[in-house]
Amino acid sequence: MDEGMELKGCVCRIKSCAGQLLSMEEDLVTDLDDDSWDLVWRDLRLKATFLYIDLSRVISRSENDERRKALTLLANKFFYCTDEMIYLKIQRTTLILQISYRGTCQVCTY
Repeated sequence: MDEGMELKGCVCRIKSCAGQLLSMEEDLVTDLDDDSWDLVWRDLRLKATFLYIDLSRVISRSENDERRKALTLLANKFFYCTDEMIYLKIQRTTLILQISYRGTCQVCTY
């Protein structure tokens, strides 16, 4: 497969997943029953997994050292916020989850 085409696919999936994550606010900040939350959690983890793989590919193939460092910092920040959101939702801390979600959205829109 052409390396340029693969990177374009990775970037396209990253943008798509970021957009989908930004649209999940209602699901994350409302009080869902356990079954509904389980589905949202699985969807969030699936998106995070694809993002991890695609970001890893984009970072590893980046030729610019500064860009690689910036993308790595951004990816680490995103995954930290995502893990924090999942932990907070499990703990049923809705107000702090809303704040954490906003932080994750800021990372996604960067």
